[in-house]
Amino acid sequence: MQYKAIEIFTSSEARWKGKTLSEALVRFICDSKIPARCMVTHGTEGCYESGEIATPKLEILSYNMPLLIQVILPQGDLERVLPTVEKMVTDGIVVVKTLNVVSHKTRNRFIPRHIRVKEAMTGDPSTVNPSTPVSEVVQLLLSSHFTGVPVVDEERRPVGVISQGDLINRAGMPLKLCLLAESDQNRLDSFLEKMSFTKALEIMSSPAVTLEENKMLTDAVELMMLEKRLKRLPVVDAEGKLVGILSCMDIFRLITRESPDWQAFQEQNIHVENLVSVSQIMRRDTHRVNLQTPIEEIISIIHSDDMGRVAVVDSEGHYQGIISDENLLAAFSDHRAGLWDFIVSKMVFTESGRKHRELLQQLKATKASDVMDTSHMTVTESTPIEEAIGVMAENDLKRLPVLDSEGHYRGMVSRESLLKTGFTQCRKP
Repeated sequence: MQYKAIEIFTSSEARWKGKTLSEALVRFICDSKIPARCMVTHGTEGCYESGEIATPKLEILSYNMPLLIQVILPQGDLERVLPTVEKMVTDGIVVVKTLNVVSHKTRNRFIPRHIRVKEAMTGDPSTVNPSTPVSEVVQLLLSSHFTGVPVVDEERRPVGVISQGDLINRAGMPLKLCLLAESDQNRLDSFLEKMSFTKALEIMSSPAVTLEENKMLTDAVELMMLEKRLKRLPVVDAEGKLVGILSCMDIFRLITRESPDWQAFQEQNIHVENLVSVSQIMRRDTHRVNLQTPIEEIISIIHSDDMGRVAVVDSEGHYQGIISDENLLAAFSDHRAGLWDFIVSKMVFTESGRKHRELLQQLKATKASDVMDTSHMTVTESTPIEEAIGVMAENDLKRLPVLDSEGHYRGMVSRESLLKTGFTQCRKP
């Protein structure tokens, strides 16, 4: 295995863009996402070309100690970093050596251990107070990207959290927020009017489980995924005041930003421990329908399954597309009021059913192939979970269909399962 070693002989006073040269170089090598190791060694004595001597024996001579920065990397990656290294070293000597490496082994950490919560969280979140009418809470969430909101007191300290589940189970919200947002305005106004008499205090989950912003992100994930099983947590400062929200998607974006391409490492004959593939965590018991399945049946399947969507396959089990609530709303945009009635009350034998007879006939006549999304991203069973996380983060997805190497549908993965399993597997000794 042909490797190169870059050695930089410099001093503790060397700087690059306001940072010490050692700090700037370590960050640069890390951000390059190449299979390199970097080490900084502080010398105890030395001298420089100027004739200046650095020694701890005299206090006045111990301020500019020698520094050695070493970077070991595959030969093919040298040209990617060397020009920048040379540019950064404005005071020192840069040396390149050839190494014959016998083996290179590393370990997938999934979440780097030096990352703190404040580096991943979404700052300055929207809030409500305990006396806020639930109608206002719903309107806030309908206009935002989130499905939950922290409840804070007068000093902005979290006292509870209101999630979509709280709105459905405690406030009687008839549909998920994504469906509610597309519903008939009169029906939405009627629901909001009923909810205006209920306060946030009455339906919130409390006490609020919070995170301190300077906690390590690994501790936060353990609390969220393993102990409390929560999708998001309020983040507070040292005084307990709200400063942010940490969600699964926040963590996904950080992992995507920080994680290297582990598969590329393996292709360079680097042994990587603790790599986890999608096949190890996917749900195999998920529903699937064929191209001819009536939409009437599909709606029942979607709303009886916690995945909230269903895969469409052909007669041989090959994946063809996916159907979610959003696809149904788009397909029946002219009958949204009727679709609301159908989902909420299964209106076949009601007055609403007679009123929306045209919709019922259309539901029976429309097949899965007519409304499925064929552009939805997928992954394969062998996909590393970091890559699946990247796909989810880039496309803002909650679920990913999993296929085998021949395109057969095998199951589904969720944000929570990826994060929980990845964290659990990669923290093992």
